[in-house]
Amino acid sequence: MPPVVPNQPPPESAVSISAVAAHAGVSVATVSRVMNEQSGVRGPTRDKVLASVAALGYRMNHLARSLRTAESRMLLTMVPDVGNPFYAQIVRGIDTVAREHGYFVLLCDTGADAGRERSYFDLLRMHRADGAICLDPDTVQHALSHESASLPWVACCEFDPGVAVPYVGIDNHQAASQAVAHLLSRGHTRIGLINSDERYLYARQRQQGYLDTMAAAGLPVLPQWLRTVQSLDYEAGKLATLEMMAQANAPTAIFAVSDTLAIGVLSALRQLGKRVPEDVAVIGFDDIAIAAQIEPGLTTIAQPMRELGETAARLLLQRLADPAAQVPGVLLHHQLVLRGSA
Repeated sequence: MPPVVPNQPPPESAVSISAVAAHAGVSVATVSRVMNEQSGVRGPTRDKVLASVAALGYRMNHLARSLRTAESRMLLTMVPDVGNPFYAQIVRGIDTVAREHGYFVLLCDTGADAGRERSYFDLLRMHRADGAICLDPDTVQHALSHESASLPWVACCEFDPGVAVPYVGIDNHQAASQAVAHLLSRGHTRIGLINSDERYLYARQRQQGYLDTMAAAGLPVLPQWLRTVQSLDYEAGKLATLEMMAQANAPTAIFAVSDTLAIGVLSALRQLGKRVPEDVAVIGFDDIAIAAQIEPGLTTIAQPMRELGETAARLLLQRLADPAAQVPGVLLHHQLVLRGSA
């Protein structure tokens, strides 16, 4: 038989809430209130309980807790493409706020597919998750609009103000207009657009901002200056640029609706022997980390990515705290970041 070591805490699996209560000299109910961050416990008593928790290595059984309270403490974050670096900072912002409030985040890659999105929402319907943050296209979200009141979810970046769901995003039309206006101020009149899948609200709004700003300047938009791609990877931006620059009367500036596309634009221009910005200027959108590291640095519209995630999480927590409350939509500020490409 192994020797008994005095003052040694029992194995973690053997530590119960009753053991914590006995160690601290308080009731089990008091320990439960402390662990669930409830009011009604004096400061010194709370400190004593937390000291016993640390000394014994107690870990709360979240599964048992969820069965008692019908709470999973799990939030879903539904992303159309986890490989896109734009979403990384948003997810970090969501996770930071969620953890501050005792929630965990499950990252769900939907592929912008309505069927996959509905299957993840089944977790809400079955109470396997408490709430969801949806970054899927607004057109995909419409399938869930009839459950906007019964299911606790919020929209991030993509939203339809006509659907009664809290949302956070930016003014994409205004941001695109600012990008094009900057190119106009540099003397460019032949400005190309590389746009994304028009199922996305941002793609429609950024294209309209481009068109409206060109029209306001009295400039034509030739069909060969417009390209729509179905993915946001670097290769898509490169191929679209090679096609655009092969046309007669090619543009002297290109506005791409994401930085990943814009980096592909720069790659294509290098391949063609074009100088940036002397021969062709380039503006992207998002301000992902690599935008500042490439040469030349990418002029872009910066989105407050981490703040988008943090705000989305707070809106969802508001909705969970009071399902009947009217939680407003929020538009955050964007910024034109000037670097060497335009």
